[in-house]
Amino acid sequence: MITQEMLDRINTLYHKSQAVGLTEEEKAEQTRLRREYIQAIRTNMRANLNNISIVEKDGSITDLGKKYGNIKEV
Repeated sequence: MITQEMLDRINTLYHKSQAVGLTEEEKAEQTRLRREYIQAIRTNMRANLNNISIVEKDGSITDLGKKYGNIKEV
């Protein structure tokens, strides 16, 4: 999960990299934070897409999470 503090740190490191550059430790931190951010976005997007259901013309419902997202029926 991405917190506001993590987003603030990502932005701070970005602005510092544009102004004066980053140390090797800061570059590693920036890379780690960006990876965590991207992973969180992907996880949230998959969860949202897996919750989409389509009502077909014949009235049947296609659950896309079960059809494409490898979501099993409970």
